[in-house]
Amino acid sequence: MKKNLLTVIIGVVLVVIFVLLLFTYQVRKSEEVVVTTFMKPTANHNEPGLYFKLPWPIQKVFRYDQRVQNFEDKYSESYTADSITLLSSVYVGWHITDPGVFIQKFPGDPTFSVPVAQSKLEGILRAAKLGVIGKYDLSDFVNPNPKDLKFDEIEAKIQAKVQSELLTNNYGFQLDFLGFKKIGLPESVTATVFDRMKAERQVAINQLQSTGDSEALKIRATADRQSTEMIANATATARQIEGDGEAKAAETFNVLNQNPDLALFLLKVRRLPDLLNQKTTLIFDERTAPFDLFTSMSSNSPASH
Repeated sequence: MKKNLLTVIIGVVLVVIFVLLLFTYQVRKSEEVVVTTFMKPTANHNEPGLYFKLPWPIQKVFRYDQRVQNFEDKYSESYTADSITLLSSVYVGWHITDPGVFIQKFPGDPTFSVPVAQSKLEGILRAAKLGVIGKYDLSDFVNPNPKDLKFDEIEAKIQAKVQSELLTNNYGFQLDFLGFKKIGLPESVTATVFDRMKAERQVAINQLQSTGDSEALKIRATADRQSTEMIANATATARQIEGDGEAKAAETFNVLNQNPDLALFLLKVRRLPDLLNQKTTLIFDERTAPFDLFTSMSSNSPASH
């Protein structure tokens, strides 16, 4: 009797579990569920919890991951504006924004439909890369001066172009971020490109040298002109001073010529400082000029009268 009861209980539990599996489904965090009725989307849920549904084939549940998915596209060739082959690869992050629209664009189980959507995104990305890279020169990607690189600008334009295509066609997913993973040049053009870069740098060097030589000539010409002006001004000043000195000398000569005794006296006085500098003891002949001044001074002093 007990065995029969246990069998019945187990049977009931299994039936309940089976019924729950048929008529309920669970939504986990970070996922969104789309419920289709006869393969047409009729409901979607993104809040975690337990929900009811009709059994298959009436209704079916499709689960989509809401987290950002990322991939790196193929290392492919593009042509720059100056006709150079550039190899590039970008990394991309994207996520599903509207599962109801997504399932109509990419029907089927997410295990298969999500890779199909990513393949579609890769095609859009490839076309956007070709279009944007073709508007920039190689020097915008490879340049010894970091300020001349335009990676941020190019990445933003590629992302905007891809995002515009996704919104226009309403695929139900969007691009979150994009950036260059690596860039390179084919071996067949590497040497040619570097030679051209060297030639461009040499042209820049020649231009700078030419500008420097021109500025040097201007500086030398300015210095020569200023030097000539300074010499001319100094010569004119010297001549004026010389003329003034000669005029004063002539005036003094006229005065001394009229007073020869005064001239002789001044001449003797001027010689005394040269002989009597610092502390000096003199033994001299009072009859010899200019020491005869002391004799004349003593004879003309009041004490001598």
